[in-house]
Formats: sequence, C-alpha cells, structure tokens
Amino acid sequence: MTGSIAILDFGSQYSQIIARRVREVRVYCELFPWDAPAEKVQAIEPVGYILSGGPNSVYDDGAPFLPAYVLDSGKPVLGICYGMQALTHALGGRVAPANQREYGFASIEATRNNPLISSGTQDVWMSHGDRIESPPPGFETLASSANSPVAAIGDLAHRRYGVQFHPEVQHTPGGKEMLRRFVLDICGCTPDWTPESIITQSIERIQAQVGGQRVLSAVSGGVDSSVATALVQRAVGSQLATVFVDTGMLRQGERAQVEAAFAALPGAQLVVVDAVDTFLNALHNVEEPEQKRKIIGETFIRIFEQQARSLGEPKYLVQGTIYPDVIESAAPERGKAQRIKTHHNVGGLPQDLSFELVEPLRYLFKDEVRAVGEALGLPSEMVWRQPFPGPGLAVRCLGAITRERLERLRAADAIFTGELTAAGLLGRSTLDKPDGISQAFAVLLPVRSVGVMGDQRTYQEAVALRAVTTQDFMTAAWAPLPHDLLARVAGRIVNEVAGVNRVVYDITSKPPATIEWE
Repeated sequence: MTGSIAILDFGSQYSQIIARRVREVRVYCELFPWDAPAEKVQAIEPVGYILSGGPNSVYDDGAPFLPAYVLDSGKPVLGICYGMQALTHALGGRVAPANQREYGFASIEATRNNPLISSGTQDVWMSHGDRIESPPPGFETLASSANSPVAAIGDLAHRRYGVQFHPEVQHTPGGKEMLRRFVLDICGCTPDWTPESIITQSIERIQAQVGGQRVLSAVSGGVDSSVATALVQRAVGSQLATVFVDTGMLRQGERAQVEAAFAALPGAQLVVVDAVDTFLNALHNVEEPEQKRKIIGETFIRIFEQQARSLGEPKYLVQGTIYPDVIESAAPERGKAQRIKTHHNVGGLPQDLSFELVEPLRYLFKDEVRAVGEALGLPSEMVWRQPFPGPGLAVRCLGAITRERLERLRAADAIFTGELTAAGLLGRSTLDKPDGISQAFAVLLPVRSVGVMGDQRTYQEAVALRAVTTQDFMTAAWAPLPHDLLARVAGRIVNEVAGVNRVVYDITSKPPATIEWE
C-alpha cells in the first residue's frame, strides 16, 4: 500500500461518505475524531489529511480546532466546509457569519487555474452558515459563488486547500473528481487498495495474530460472516473450524448454498448442525416478536456452546465486523486486541467462555467486502445477497411458527425474489442505484380470508410482498414495481403455494413503518 489518507471528523453527517469516496479511487484511508491522539492518526502513516465539515462555528466556545500536528507535518491538507474554516482560522484568516446562509445547490466558478478544481462553472452542494471573509496569508481564492465570494481557497506552494461546499455528496457532480485529484495528484497516493492487496495484507495480519492457535467461526450465510470466514480460511487453513447452524428459519436453498460455497474452499472444515427440530420445539406456540428473537438467540447460544466445546474451545473467534460498525460505535483504537466475553457476539454466548476476536473486515466498507468475497471465489449469489434478519424467517412468519408455515413462506419468497431477479430489478446491478431495489421479501400473515379456487370456497392465509429502495436503511421508500410483474408474482404464489389465496403489496415507507414487519 503506497500512501494513505487520514480524515479528521469534525462532526459532519457526511464524514463516512468522504472515506467511501477516497476508497473508491483505491486509496486506503481511515476516519478519526478530530481530537484523536496524534500517534493514533499517524500510525497509518498518512501522506495527506482531509478535514470534514461540522455543525459548529470556529468561534463557538469549545469549538473543534485543527490539531497542530496536521500543519506541522507539512503534508497536503483539504478542508471541507467547517474543515476549511478551521484551516483558515488556524492560519490567520478571517471567518465570519454569512449574510445569507447557503443550504442546497449552488453554482461555483473557478477563478484561477489550480490542480484541485476544473476551470469553468459547476454545480455544488452547500451547507454552511459561516464563510471565509479573508483567506490566510499565502492563500488565493480558487472559486466563488453568488453567496460565497470565497468558495474555495488554496496555498498551492504548501499544498493546502479548502472548499466551502461538499465534494463528497452526490449533489456535487464533479466532487469525486476533486477528491481524486487531491488524493492522487496532490498527495501522490498510488491507487493500490485493491481486493488482491486487501487479501494479502489481511492474511499477514491474521497469521501474525493467531499464530498456530485454533480459530472458530460461526457463519450465517450472510455476506459479512461468509467473507470473513473465507478470508481467515485462506490465512490459516485447517486451524479454522466453521460452524453453520440450520435453524429452519433459512431462505430457500440457503443451507445447500453455504455448504457448496465452503466445500469449494481448500481445506475448509464446515460443521453443519441440523437444529431445525430444536428451534421449532422451542418456538412452539410463540407469537410475540421479541419473545421469538430471545428464544432463537438463546437456542443458538446453547448449540454454539456445545460445538465450541466439542472443537476444543478455540482461543479465537472470527467476527464479520465492518468499518461502518466501527465508526458508528466509536470502537477502540486500531490494532488493539479485544479481549471480550462472547455474550457480546454471535447473539450471545455463555460468560464462562471467552474469545479473542479476529476481525479481518474491520476497516472495510460493504462494497469492499463484496469485492474481496468475489476475489476469494465465493459464489456471486452469496456475495451480493440482500440483508437478512438475524432470527431469519421467524420474524417474517407472523404469528405461530410451524414447519408448514415456514415452507409456505419460503416458497412464496423464492417466487417473488426470483421474478424480481429475472426482471433485472434485484441483484448486483441495482445495489448502487439510488432507485434500485435494496431489499425485497415476502411476509406470511396470520390472517385468513375467503377465496374461490376451482369453484370451491377457500379460507387460507395471505402473503404480503415488501420491496424498498434505500441507501442507508435508516429511511426507505417503497418500490413502485411494474403492475404486470406484481400480477405475475401474485398469480404464481396463489397457484403454486398451498395454503395461500391472497397476495397484497406493502406501500408504506420508513418511517412511519419499518422495513421488516416484526
């Protein structure tokens, strides 16, 4: 890896997006709180710094400030919005409240040739209340807008830049190019953060961490756990034991898919536990959603405990933590080993068992995880699968859980997702599109209605279909699917799935609803 970027977070809602944009040009970066210890930031050996936006004014009491080590390093700096103001303030420029706040689209015009911003006029996304009244000594104005005469500044000799707008968001069409120029041209980074380099470096770290010790992994079939397990498998081979528990709450063909995927990995040791009867007995006559979750979690705990002990109680446990998890939970510093009680992981394990975590995906975004999964040889349908709740179909099978109702739901769900995939509306090609379907599934309702089939009265259950578009899963909009596709899906379900005579489509957004029904 040749060159990395340190991003200092001053509290912007877009900070994580900055990191994603840098990674998209295949350069490694990490996101740090603005007041992180200097040694922690410098541990990644950054060749440049990006300062995020934030909600404060530089003149507020206790406002975040630019750490001295950033300027002392002599390395390139790019300040974004508040980051630009903090840079200006630290170097003797003047920041003041704007006469008119700017929120939303604006048009900037480059005022001189520079290596960051293309010449001419372009649209950008503004979100600020303060503005630069006078740049610091040595800085020139690089661009201006109607309400921000100083929309971008630069000290070209010292490779220090600031922009009042947000180049990281989609609303700034030329923003990706600006960040690419800063990272590659100004900082001189080499775009070598590729799936192959990630695998190579991860293998080295895993081997250094675990040595010759045994490692245990619980794979659910989900993207993160599958890729993490495959990566550790590549690193330590027969030292890894992988446990897959068939709870009976899986989607159609899921168990076979997991078995086939891991059988294809050299030296893989996959232990498949058929615990369908155990889970169904535990869930007998249970209808309340939270009770279902607790029972499934507790049952999994006990089964996993038995497997861990039968495998010699390995010292290390693989966990599919990814970078957004780390950022959002303000996780401990990079590289520090975590010694934890396992009840914090895998749904919760007995407190008399403890593991040291192996987290090979800890600094990867989801798209990078998928790319690594493909490079490791995992099947595309596993790598690009949709999110799936931990309790599985139990929270999509509303009401009582029975073998018959689960099979009914599995069949309906397979028809729906299969038709969406065949129509090109679901899968890899749609994940990165703002209007692409992000998640789609069927829900079996504990509601019976009257129907007519073959001139006979029926009184059977109903299936609800759910398809949403979202970029962050915090909010979601229902997907306006083609009517002919919905008609085809409904027709197939009522004709092919025994016990269902009605299909409805959920057109509620989140909020007020959630994506899942339970």
